[in-house]
Amino acid sequence: NYLIPAIISALCCFPLGIISIIFAAQVNGKVAAGDMPAALDASKKAKLFSMIFIALGVVLWGGYLLMTFGIVGLSILSNS
Repeated sequence: NYLIPAIISALCCFPLGIISIIFAAQVNGKVAAGDMPAALDASKKAKLFSMIFIALGVVLWGGYLLMTFGIVGLSILSNS
């Protein structure tokens, strides 16, 4: 049901990652109700959104860290 990647995506990209948690949480209920096509659809959506939001979170956090350390490094070099 991709719940673990959904939780990781919520940590990487907080407000958007909740979408993948919602879809991942729906899978078990739909399987228990016997609605396999809907469960497979929710599982695919959970996987898709998890991977998108993990990638987006890595890119955004990486850019943030790169900019932060780049600015700090340049300010240290200019003060020397």
